[in-house]
Amino acid sequence: MSTTAASVSPIYEPQQKTAYRILFIIGLCHLLNDSIQSVIPAMFPILEKSMGLSYSQLGMIAFSLNIVSSIMQPVVGMATDKKPFPFALPIGLTSTLFGILGLAFAPDYKWIIISVLFIGLGSAVFHPEGSRVAYMAAGQRRGLAQSIYQVGGNTGQALAPIITALILVPLGQMGAAWFTAVAAIAVGLLIYIAFWYTGRLQEQLMAGRAKKQAVVHRNNKISKKVWSALILVLFLIFARSWYISGMTNFYAFYAIEKYSFSISQAQLFLFAFLVSGALGTFFGGPLADRFGKKRIIFLSMILTVPISILIPFVPSPIAFVMLVASGFILMSSFSVTVVYAQELVPGKIGTMAGLTVGLAFGMGAIGSIALGYIADTVGLVNMIILTGFLPVLGLLTLLLPPDETVSKWNK
Repeated sequence: MSTTAASVSPIYEPQQKTAYRILFIIGLCHLLNDSIQSVIPAMFPILEKSMGLSYSQLGMIAFSLNIVSSIMQPVVGMATDKKPFPFALPIGLTSTLFGILGLAFAPDYKWIIISVLFIGLGSAVFHPEGSRVAYMAAGQRRGLAQSIYQVGGNTGQALAPIITALILVPLGQMGAAWFTAVAAIAVGLLIYIAFWYTGRLQEQLMAGRAKKQAVVHRNNKISKKVWSALILVLFLIFARSWYISGMTNFYAFYAIEKYSFSISQAQLFLFAFLVSGALGTFFGGPLADRFGKKRIIFLSMILTVPISILIPFVPSPIAFVMLVASGFILMSSFSVTVVYAQELVPGKIGTMAGLTVGLAFGMGAIGSIALGYIADTVGLVNMIILTGFLPVLGLLTLLLPPDETVSKWNK
């Protein structure tokens, strides 16, 4: 990347025309990236048997993956807000490629931890920069653009049960090696995105930077009311992430214990939950563009409550339907919270993407440890029951400022 492109102001006025080609490519890359990450929790039942790992150790693996991403995402976002670096995207996926290769050949628990740290680092680079690309390509449809980007990631995560059933159960740990090819494809696509990204920076440089520099200066200091709203958003992400973490990492074990399912049968239930979540992510953005971000965030949390509480107590066919419903409703706010935060602090696109998505990873990491410990202490069934009450914290959405108020703050 040229020096002039790197020095352009990091405030990106969305182009008037939505660049759907770029959105679909970055969404596909998000799918490939997160499908690689999904290999890790998908391997939990296999690692538990082959290495004799406890729930706490499995939680530590998930923690190691997510905590690196959680800490580094805001750091990457802040750095690239100041000095954009388009080729960070393929470089990050290269780290992921090495991580998945190490995971396939890891001989023990220690090497698994080291391998997932490389994958976590690649994720830390990809997510804030991918969100920035979605913002730059959005035009006037920010909710839709963020949904296209985020649905790719959630679809990748939803592939975990299929990966388990079709690849990891028959091939075991070595099956993870197949995903080096997935990582290589993502690196190639991200090189293309990086050239487009560089071109957009050069266009903005030619258009002049005076207005953008002024916007940077105006948004340099974050007011107390914006901080208060941002903290509330982050707390809502905490509640959603702990619930998703509990279901993603431990519901398969719960289904095996409660319904006497095989690993493959339990993974199909989890697959339904994650696929419905991906669909919810896609529809949430356009709904927020039409009805408002605060309203969609509130409804996604509150409408999930009765379903999430009842899931542990119903027969398996009803549990399947409820898992589909809860995944769709709860995840409809995933992309919306990112856009809401970006509009709270419009001069910090990468930072807000890194903070909100990074916090989701971090809270999921802490949740993996905490929920694994609770499962070891009070039993897996009781842990799943307690997890069902987390969406109740969605009531805090009522304290968020309306979309109109946020718009006025930024004028």
